[in-house]
Amino acid sequence: MVSSSSFNAIHALALILALHLASNLHAEVRPLVDAHIHYSHDAWQKFPPVEAVGLLRKAGLKHAFVSSSNDEGTQKLVRIDPELILPVLRPYRRRGEIDTWKYDESVINLLTENLARNRYYGIGEFHAYGDDINLPVLQSVISLASHYGIFLHAHSDADAINNIFATDPDALVVWAHSGFDDPEVIRAMLSRHPNLWADLAFRSDFEVDGKVSSEWRQLFADFPDRFLLGTDTYTPERWYYVIEQADWSRQWLNSLPESLADRIAWKNAEILAKRVRQ
Repeated sequence: MVSSSSFNAIHALALILALHLASNLHAEVRPLVDAHIHYSHDAWQKFPPVEAVGLLRKAGLKHAFVSSSNDEGTQKLVRIDPELILPVLRPYRRRGEIDTWKYDESVINLLTENLARNRYYGIGEFHAYGDDINLPVLQSVISLASHYGIFLHAHSDADAINNIFATDPDALVVWAHSGFDDPEVIRAMLSRHPNLWADLAFRSDFEVDGKVSSEWRQLFADFPDRFLLGTDTYTPERWYYVIEQADWSRQWLNSLPESLADRIAWKNAEILAKRVRQ
């Protein structure tokens, strides 16, 4: 008799193989890497791990940078599909710690223990602004990222990004949502910091009628290797939009030159992943 755990493992493997086959049958669809996915504790029941991986595969993703509150969610997905999931370590145990984590020195032990136990590509997404970067917890986070050779995924304003690089000029930083800043601010920041990448999660202001606006098109062309896609499943309900977000991204990417579209779609994220210390 096959045990329930064995049956579940076989079922998960069969689903993953089917999704790989489906991807091969639709090779003409532009591959994507999503640099901003969360799979936190309140999403696990609504979207069990096999189903969540299935959605990411059905969206045509080559990889997804995944973090969660707590890290157990990320590890659930890694165990199912370690090729797809590129884990990122979030400093939150639960969603409600977004505003308080930076004052909680126990966070450093949490991060240190996980970093010693598992492999990660980055620390984040974390929320910090301005002079928050000078707090002892943030200084330790920057030091840990440097020690492990991984990136920082910062939901921050421009001042905080500048302060990260003032602390560690060699840091690798992904700027969540491009700071929700205007193109001229993003341009100045990318010009100033060669190790800064900007994700486009939860933004649509660069797209008009299915095409990239002229101002953003020029920004993308001037910094072709510095932008990343992202969905930001910050609540469980956002998982319903993973496939829709991927399809929408392909639409506006098609308005760009092929080489630039591929860079933003997946190549920049893969190059960043290779920059992380192996």
